[in-house]
Amino acid sequence: MARGGGGGGGCCPSMDLMRSEAMQLVQVIIPAESAHLTVSYLGDLGLIQFKDLNAEKSPFQRTYAAQIKRCSEMARKLRFLKEQMSKAEISTSPTQLNETHLEFDDLEIKLGELEAELTEVNANNEKLQRTYNELLEYNTVLQKAGEFFYSAQRSAAAQQQEIEANQSGQTSLESPLLEQEMSMDPSKQVKLGSLSGLVPKEKAMAFERILFRATRGNIFLRQEPVDELVTDPVSGEKVAKNAFVIFYSGERAKAKILKICDAFNANRYPFPEDVTKQLHAVQEVSGRISELKATIDMGLAHRDSILKSIASDFEQWNHLAKREKAIYHTLNMLSVDVTKKCLVAEGWSPVFASVQIQDALQRATVDSKSQVGSIFQVLNTKESPPTYFQTNKFTSAFQEIVDAYGVAKYQEANPGVFTIVTFPFLFAVMFGDWGHGICLLLATLYLIIREKKLASQKLGDITEMMFGGRYVIFMMALFSIYTGLIYNEFFSVPFELFGKSAYACRDPSCRDATTEGLVKVRGTYPFGVDPVWHGSRSELPFLNSLKMKMSILLGVAQMNLGILMSYFNAKFFRNSLNVWYQFIPQLIFLNSLFGYLSLLIIIKWCTGSKADLYHVMIYMFLSPTDELGENQLFNGQKTVQLVLLLLALVSVPWMLIPKPILLKKQHEQRHQGHQYAMLQGTDESVGAELGEHHDESHDHEEFEFSEVFVHQLIHTIEFVLGAVSNTASYLRLWALSLAHSELSTVFYDKVLLLAWGMNNVIFLIIGIIVFVCATIGVLLVMETLSAFLHALRLHWVEFQNKFYEGDGYKFAPFSFTLIREEED
Repeated sequence: MARGGGGGGGCCPSMDLMRSEAMQLVQVIIPAESAHLTVSYLGDLGLIQFKDLNAEKSPFQRTYAAQIKRCSEMARKLRFLKEQMSKAEISTSPTQLNETHLEFDDLEIKLGELEAELTEVNANNEKLQRTYNELLEYNTVLQKAGEFFYSAQRSAAAQQQEIEANQSGQTSLESPLLEQEMSMDPSKQVKLGSLSGLVPKEKAMAFERILFRATRGNIFLRQEPVDELVTDPVSGEKVAKNAFVIFYSGERAKAKILKICDAFNANRYPFPEDVTKQLHAVQEVSGRISELKATIDMGLAHRDSILKSIASDFEQWNHLAKREKAIYHTLNMLSVDVTKKCLVAEGWSPVFASVQIQDALQRATVDSKSQVGSIFQVLNTKESPPTYFQTNKFTSAFQEIVDAYGVAKYQEANPGVFTIVTFPFLFAVMFGDWGHGICLLLATLYLIIREKKLASQKLGDITEMMFGGRYVIFMMALFSIYTGLIYNEFFSVPFELFGKSAYACRDPSCRDATTEGLVKVRGTYPFGVDPVWHGSRSELPFLNSLKMKMSILLGVAQMNLGILMSYFNAKFFRNSLNVWYQFIPQLIFLNSLFGYLSLLIIIKWCTGSKADLYHVMIYMFLSPTDELGENQLFNGQKTVQLVLLLLALVSVPWMLIPKPILLKKQHEQRHQGHQYAMLQGTDESVGAELGEHHDESHDHEEFEFSEVFVHQLIHTIEFVLGAVSNTASYLRLWALSLAHSELSTVFYDKVLLLAWGMNNVIFLIIGIIVFVCATIGVLLVMETLSAFLHALRLHWVEFQNKFYEGDGYKFAPFSFTLIREEED
């Protein structure tokens, strides 16, 4: 059984997050008749991660493939119902998801009936809607074509009167002979045919051109745009159309016109030439339109009533379908006994969950009325268990920061414990301004106060990210207020919050932004930076020196914490080699150089010495035997430096050479010892022992001293060079803090104060708007993101690489709660 990693314990504080939960590999033998209910109860419990015992089988070869197919079909029907509700703008009821009394088989039948009914209703509605749209088009054609004929009749009557007036009963020599003949013999007049309909407006010009070319101009076409958009009967979309009337002569011309109309999607409608028939057609179409409208409204009302009845139960049905699919998917991971009377499950669970799992198994046996109960047993294994941390809404975001780098190996020390404090603190060192910190705090408090309401809503990507990390931002804001008070900056403005400044002007001439002429008149400013430094000539050199040295102190402290955690890991996993040949030389090397530098910084602060620490550290390597002179900070400093330099040089081969040699010796001893262990085993354990010895002897054969040595060489070089580069990397704390402070000063001096000095209300309003936008956009958004990313890098690279392997995998239990959260 995989408990406690290597045993150990007691060397770290007792914290829920310090070590992952102790895990065990369990086997459950379940009778076939209670398998479904058992897996359902275990899903409600959510404390067991099943292993796939049928990995070699395809999805179609598994026992419950047919049930999975049924669940997929139900999911398809539910998606269809969801689409129909979305089209009808009917939202599902956010009811509490309780256990529904509807059985799986009954739900399958009900969904089939609802799908068939809705499909039929939709088909009828589509037919009615198409007929309705055709009648609307026909009505439009009747109106427009009626106008055409009415205007044509009026113009024809006017022309006839004009001809009669001109002729005045006599035939002139200039009159056309054909016209005279036709007017004398009505039997020789040509009978013209007509077609009317609607054509899309965008195709009207091409339509007219093709008609003219196809009939060689032997047609008369008249078009007029319809004022309103027309719903096309085929596509159902609103389209701009033109009404047209075509007059032609002959059947060949008619055939060509019909083909062209079909090609251009021009809908044709009959138009009677007789005025009486026209009026009758208009009345008939209007009557049918009103009837169809009433029928369609009734059909839509019937459909909406069906969808509303579905909406009240949709979430429960959807949850039941997904639940059943998850159960059968899990059952497919179980191996079926030869007799097919029971199923065998294996999986990981926390040790503390054993009693709860057994209770769930017993309840499933009773509720399913099975005559045989399930068997629960713990298996011994050498597999690496999954990592499981019990987090809450506060600690989960910090744990996600660590997991983004890599999931902790089973029961190794978790950086998340320290990240809760160190991450927001290092962020605040770079973001120190208590005015900006208050702005962040107010924004975060809004998210925290309304978290219940916001958690149930769908948020945007950025808002969702901020809401998920609201407690991280909350801690960042609190620490930013703290460091802002230390830096004494409120939107770059200093305040005497904790008392009067320790300095005052000797005479009025010292008030020209300089510290010359300042004298100390009272005790040191009690908390943070004295406000008199801000705006002085010495501000930048003073704050640069302060923040740079503070960055080194914080970096060395955090790196020492990382090395110390490697000791706790080694003790917990009972790895003495890592204690003696990794932890101790690393601790000596880092502190012989940069721990000593940190000590010099503190001594210089305490004594007020003017020693040049750059000179001290450089010549500690170049000329370690030279006298320090004015750079000496304490007695015996030269001897201490020689000893520390010697320790640093010794610690490098100490890390490099012994560990690979001792590892090789341990493998040889273990291999020799196992040659005799087989003879001492009992008959029952011979098979197991043989398998273990075979595996370990195989490991022994694969042990390559050269590979181990090269790996150790890389690790040593990485640490030695990393000690220098990582310490320098912490100087980003100084650089970003300085950048944030200077940007804040620029916005305040060059925008707000400049606008204030112009004594103009308009310029003042513009200045305030620019200042607010710059503060929010640059300092509260861009600078926050920048400081966040730099703090993230310091934790992932400089801190975690000292002890954190991060090559584990997360505990992913079969849980209906997790499935529901993924859906949301």
